[in-house]
Amino acid sequence: MTANGSSSSATGLSDLDLVASQRLPPIPRAFLAGEHEDLLAPLRFLRPDDNGVVLPDGEPATVDRKDLADGLAAANEGYGHPRAEALAAKLADPATRVVVTGQQAGIYGGPLLALTKMVAAVRWAEALEASGHGVAEQSAVAVFWIATEDHDWAEATKMSVMTREGAQNYDLGDDPAHLRPMGDRLLGNAFANLVERLRQDLGDAALEMAGRHYHPEASFGDAFAGFFTELLGERAPLFLDSQLPALKKAQQPWLRRLVEQRREIDTALTAAVAELERRDLPTQVRFRPGDSPLFFVANGERRRIEWRGVHGYALRGTDEEHPIDHLFERLEEDPACLSPGVLCRPALQDATLGTTLQIMGPAETSYLTQASAVYRTLGIDGPWTTLRPQVMVVEERQQSYLGELGVDLDELLGTPIDQILADRLHDDFVAPVRDQINDLFESLRAPVLEVEQQLEKPFNKTRDQVGRALDQLSGRITAAVGRRNEVWQRRLQQARDQVLPDNHLQERHLSVLHYVARYGPEFAEMYWNDDFNLDPRFLQILSLRPMPSGGVS
Repeated sequence: MTANGSSSSATGLSDLDLVASQRLPPIPRAFLAGEHEDLLAPLRFLRPDDNGVVLPDGEPATVDRKDLADGLAAANEGYGHPRAEALAAKLADPATRVVVTGQQAGIYGGPLLALTKMVAAVRWAEALEASGHGVAEQSAVAVFWIATEDHDWAEATKMSVMTREGAQNYDLGDDPAHLRPMGDRLLGNAFANLVERLRQDLGDAALEMAGRHYHPEASFGDAFAGFFTELLGERAPLFLDSQLPALKKAQQPWLRRLVEQRREIDTALTAAVAELERRDLPTQVRFRPGDSPLFFVANGERRRIEWRGVHGYALRGTDEEHPIDHLFERLEEDPACLSPGVLCRPALQDATLGTTLQIMGPAETSYLTQASAVYRTLGIDGPWTTLRPQVMVVEERQQSYLGELGVDLDELLGTPIDQILADRLHDDFVAPVRDQINDLFESLRAPVLEVEQQLEKPFNKTRDQVGRALDQLSGRITAAVGRRNEVWQRRLQQARDQVLPDNHLQERHLSVLHYVARYGPEFAEMYWNDDFNLDPRFLQILSLRPMPSGGVS
């Protein structure tokens, strides 16, 4: 399976080359160029070729996933997944290749990039099955990791939609339980207040489908998984809640090794930061020697573990030190007491799932240069990893306006609108004519005065009258251009607001709910047609029309 990254919409707005325009961070840009890939070892970067994306090779990792698969079957049946049992059976088979991606459980699906990730995982799994690689029947399954262990309240509880007044932002207010994992929380009364605001801005119809999953009594993780399960139906991935008991049980031996090899991991993570600095590459995740990549969860709080001396530890924000044996005892009693941080989560994910391919965003790909140290230290086989595709929805009407002016996506994203208009619409064709007439008058001056010196005054008067007439004409032209510019100013501003709401890239800022409200629940179908491909080198333009009712604008 290949996917060409140079496709364009029917109206001619081309996809944006993210590499050529340098709109990717330094590390993923380097990987796409075949540079610094040794920093990922033992992970391998899957780089597209000239024909588009290529499939990962190699045999599936040998991992016993039966108990985890059973847990996922039950959980996904609870989400309403129509293929929960069939996909879980695939996962239980050691010969199945696993494609993984994930995101925190944001309200109303989080930003659009969450949907792009999960569809990309499904498309990759389908492509692996279709390819066969010489095998008569090759099985692959997509898994979406819901990061419910995280406690980033601000990220999970903010959302934006576009209304007639522009981008509107909503949130659930201040964090009522600092450090509490999001998976332990219900949406609660604050969510009921947010819904009322949304009803006023979007109307009841926009919230109908989402409301079946998002309500005050729902948990963040269940609402997220149920919402996307209904949205994607038969082609939804398996949703893996990171707090699932079967997953925590499968992680238990690896969590123990993270504690046992804490000093080796600390040394390796310190060395990874030093190597990035030596190569003048950015460090994505702040790390200090002695910082554990693990969190301890107790009494409704998730606190980072800090190593103290050879045999001790403390929890960040507390003064009391504990013996390491205490961690081992608690881990034996309850594996959910330890929660992986961002630098060890990928390794635990791939150790328990036997991942063939993981799909990461640009920032996530950057921190894999640090997380790879955990794979090496624990001896975990690294999967292939690739960048997620990036998309931008630009309506046909907006594309038509941009096409009339000849404005491409790179220019729309980065050039001030006034400059675009000046380059396209400013056409002062009176000024050069005025200069030519002035030159002609000056060429007449000497011959006229040679006939009679008293003709100078009428000569100057005639010249000035012609000049004033030209100025009057120029003024009327300027007014007409201004009226035209106002129209184009408004059109370009609408297009800019659509692609850069609140000056953020659309897919990072606008909630999935915005797209459901404007285009209907069927909008996700855009990901299954030929206009969407998996090549991460391009910001892909996807063209949609609002629902007949107009949705919100």
